[in-house]
Amino acid sequence: MDGNLQLWDEGRPIWWTNVTSSSSLTRFAKLLDTGNLVLMEDDGSESISWRSFDNPTDTFLPGMRMTEDFKLTSWASQDDPEPGNFMFRRDQEGDPSKYEVIRNLSPYWKSGVYGKFIQADEVFDSISLLLSNFTTTTIPSGAYQRIVNESSKARLVMNYDGQIQYFRRGNGSTPVWSQPMGRCSEFIACNKFQSCNGMNSNETMCRCLPGFELHPGGCQRKSPLCGKNSTFLILKMMKAGNPDNQIQADGEQCRQECLKDCYCQAYSFEEDQHQGRESSISTCYTWSEDLDHMQEFAPDGRNLYVRVQLSDIESIDRSCGTCGTNLVPYPLSMGQSCGDPLYFAFRCDNKTAQLYFERGKNDYRVTSITPENRTFTIQVNKTFNCIDSDLMEIKPQLNQSSPFSVRDGCIGGKNDFSTGVSSGSVEVKIEWSTPKEPLCNSSKDCNWPQATCQNALDGMTRCLCNSGFSWNAFSANCSLEGGGSSQKRQKAKPVYIFAPAIAAIFILVLGGLFYMRRQHGSTQGSRESAQENLDFCLYDSEKRIKMWMDSRQFEEEDKKGIEVPFFDFEIILQATNNFSDENKLGRGGQEIAVKRLSSGSGQGLEEFKNEVVLIAKLQHRNLVRLVGYCVKRDEKMLLYEYMPNKSLDSFIFDRTRCSLLTWEIRFEIILGIARGMLYLHQDSRLRIIHRDLKTSNILLDEEMTPKISDFGLARIFEAKQTEASTQRVIGTYGYMSPEYALDGFFSFKSDVFSFGVVALEIVSGKRNTGFYQSEGTMSLLTHAWKLWNDNKALDLMDQVLHETYNRDQVLKCINVAFLCVQEDPSDRPTMSDAVFMLGSESATLPVPKKPAFAVRIGVSTTASSSSKPESSTVLSTTLQQGR
Repeated sequence: MDGNLQLWDEGRPIWWTNVTSSSSLTRFAKLLDTGNLVLMEDDGSESISWRSFDNPTDTFLPGMRMTEDFKLTSWASQDDPEPGNFMFRRDQEGDPSKYEVIRNLSPYWKSGVYGKFIQADEVFDSISLLLSNFTTTTIPSGAYQRIVNESSKARLVMNYDGQIQYFRRGNGSTPVWSQPMGRCSEFIACNKFQSCNGMNSNETMCRCLPGFELHPGGCQRKSPLCGKNSTFLILKMMKAGNPDNQIQADGEQCRQECLKDCYCQAYSFEEDQHQGRESSISTCYTWSEDLDHMQEFAPDGRNLYVRVQLSDIESIDRSCGTCGTNLVPYPLSMGQSCGDPLYFAFRCDNKTAQLYFERGKNDYRVTSITPENRTFTIQVNKTFNCIDSDLMEIKPQLNQSSPFSVRDGCIGGKNDFSTGVSSGSVEVKIEWSTPKEPLCNSSKDCNWPQATCQNALDGMTRCLCNSGFSWNAFSANCSLEGGGSSQKRQKAKPVYIFAPAIAAIFILVLGGLFYMRRQHGSTQGSRESAQENLDFCLYDSEKRIKMWMDSRQFEEEDKKGIEVPFFDFEIILQATNNFSDENKLGRGGQEIAVKRLSSGSGQGLEEFKNEVVLIAKLQHRNLVRLVGYCVKRDEKMLLYEYMPNKSLDSFIFDRTRCSLLTWEIRFEIILGIARGMLYLHQDSRLRIIHRDLKTSNILLDEEMTPKISDFGLARIFEAKQTEASTQRVIGTYGYMSPEYALDGFFSFKSDVFSFGVVALEIVSGKRNTGFYQSEGTMSLLTHAWKLWNDNKALDLMDQVLHETYNRDQVLKCINVAFLCVQEDPSDRPTMSDAVFMLGSESATLPVPKKPAFAVRIGVSTTASSSSKPESSTVLSTTLQQGR
């Protein structure tokens, strides 16, 4: 034995301490009273070689200390101790008193986001003391000893579900503190100026505040911040991110301080009553940066006053204004003083600022209002199956005389909700009818122009519009008509007024015609230029491009919208010496200067159009550049920038040329491919899934810079789209993700899988398919995973790299590659995460789960998108071989 502790399962070690050998002949293990398992030298010195406290799993005990590199890692599930998706550690932004939970490399929860706006949590003081091994100095002296006593009998656990939980002896299995508590406690639950309500469904959990409108990345103000008619939304029981300023001031002084500052977004104040005194000292908090981390109905929340323009929340005189984060538009009514009495069905709880829809004896929480569609959603706090029989609970209360009706049944279901939503809660969408003219008792009630109180056809007294005007239900006022008796009575005078004006206009028209004739030549050129600009604009939106790609034609007009030149077929014949075989790299995949896609290449019109438009739109150092194209009958050609080193596979799989790729070059190639894929997924004008990433589609320029090519199978995703499916599975065996190969389901994570395979091929110099070992044919993934589990990952490395390799970089690349090829797409990182992990020297990498091993299935040798999809048998899926 080598003096290490080992844990064996079914005849093989699965864990060991990995302590170097010493001169001592024996060592012994000892479990201390603190729970620390130590490995000690049996030489009389009893020096400790290894401590369990220095190698934690998911639990923190008194005696441990949270250092900068210390972390707790969750289990994979309640009964599976394999490392899971969550990690607890110090906040990496530098404040040693703050902590965070990380989920797959992204912040999931952070302590201290509310700063001084929310009172200090005494329980978290105990946690801070425990984590510092009772050395922190931030605890008030009066409570220090009591908190020490409590913390010395406690433990902290990073639970498998993402909660960091604090337990004390005597409280059993129930934690006395845990975070995050519900969806709104997560670090980025909603974006800027969005309020989070964890009781709502996923669709309505995050909403813009009244006076704001949705934009990419959050909500923005409808009107500039510093206007003359500023007012404040009153949001009760609210949390918000750390305030930017803090002064001593009462409520009115705090309000005035905010109004004087054009950058002040919001304010709040807290009154502190001194014992034995009548006077009080108030603390005023103000925010000058965008509001974030807003959470409604927080038990420890306060009143938050958000600055808005009055016109953005009370654009109509008779509207009811706001109730908390809901803007109540006309005709909806919360009382006799606003809205239309026929729509009086709403109540605002003054204590919580929650809006309710009242029907009979029932009150339903209003979760959202959409004035443009005349709809609002209510929450039904019962087990609802979203069927007609259940909806009958509400429908009888919305009778024929009611202006409200159920629309679209239910929104969401209990399976859509996570922590923070009542079990079985669903939302029902309600529509209100177009309002008639408001009821009135006298013309004083008609407080908008051109309306008087009169008897209406329905026998009611309403604010009817005067002659020449008609009722506009959307803006809730009287709008001018095109004609009407009031206008006819005014026709006699305007004849004399407008006669001189008409004569002047006639003279101007004659002069204009003369001027236009002289300018005809120059304007003709301007029109042509404007038309060309219009043609280009047609191909500048995702929807336009997708519509054109989906069409089955390539017409002359299409050339105007493509941002690279069109070349005549005869010119290309001369430049290539009539397509001489001397320059040919491979059928259907040749990239020197001209890529000729003949009928035998298997590439159809759709793939060709993909390449022409997409590559023309994309500009990145790690993407191949398209310089032109040509179409003539069945001939389709692409003109690329010249790549003197051809494709990556011609190096790494060639036993002679592979030695030219040192480890430094290979690592830069892996990084370059990752950056190029990140650009496609996230940073380009069009968000694109490549769908055919492989080593033969990576070209190398004269400096060995990788260039991703071959966009024939690529797909554009619109702004909010993240996944899609197809029944035409096209790609290359060995690089396709399992969900795409077997089910036709593809997403950005499909490209991530392909990148992982490519990274392993670059490190190993071996193909994923057709890989042979002594025990027979297996995929590279299978072989690599076996080496990884045997702690022999370096044995995977290409033998020619032994003199140039960097051990840490090689292991990091293999680790990231395994993360990318995990079977479940949700477990795989994004390309942004992959780039970060590869480029960071200090990032802690998650432990990968078992990859999706390749299983050989039926393979077709064609990949023409113009042909019908290949058929599938019961036992196998037929795949179309990529180019």
